[in-house]
Amino acid sequence: MYTFSSRIRFSEADADGVLRLSSLIDYFQDCSTFQSEDVGYGVKKVLATGHAWVVNAWQIEIRRLPHMGDNVTIGTNPYEFRGFMGLRNFFMASESGEKLALANSVWSYLNLENGQLERAPEEMKEAYGIGEKLEMEYLSRKIPFPTDGEIIDAPQVCVQTSHLDANRHVNNGQFIKIAMEAAFGDTDPAAERIRAEYKMQAHLGDVFYPRICRGSDGVVTIALNDAENKVYCSVEVKTQKKREAAIV
Repeated sequence: MYTFSSRIRFSEADADGVLRLSSLIDYFQDCSTFQSEDVGYGVKKVLATGHAWVVNAWQIEIRRLPHMGDNVTIGTNPYEFRGFMGLRNFFMASESGEKLALANSVWSYLNLENGQLERAPEEMKEAYGIGEKLEMEYLSRKIPFPTDGEIIDAPQVCVQTSHLDANRHVNNGQFIKIAMEAAFGDTDPAAERIRAEYKMQAHLGDVFYPRICRGSDGVVTIALNDAENKVYCSVEVKTQKKREAAIV
């Protein structure tokens, strides 16, 4: 298991002093990036070969969010390479070792020149190694849009440069952030689970047309569509947990 330690910064916390959900996802992304750099397959090196790892799906289970100033450990490891895909776990733990959040993610190795998926080189797989699969509930990566519930069409969002990553595509964490802002505004929901399924890449100038379904079971589903209702990304947020504010 690859890990690094950090401390929750004021800039990463919301108005209640609790880690923002978008910052939690950033920590997970940074952890996998740090591991890639340390094993010799950093972003620049892989891009130089005309390839990139892209995320197909996230499942994030949130037990408790840390507060501003808390010391945390973030960890990750690939636990399986399957065809064109790599499956990777993440966790965030408190200073005492309490698991605050667990995640599963599905990645694909993409040839950027022809848009085709490829098997990762064997030497890359060996460099990463295979870790033990974390104990958590593993759900399907497919997120269908519900047929019942309150359905709302939110204002459109145009992709800005701040949404892009080194691949010049919308960053997977930015997809989730845009979807949650469309559904919840500037206030993070009291979420206990976030799932995301990525279906199309988005680039600078593309426009999202968010469609939101609020279910009676506390589950909110957001589809970021194009003008023809093709889905870029689907995000599902389970919102049944209350949390204690750090700042009153």
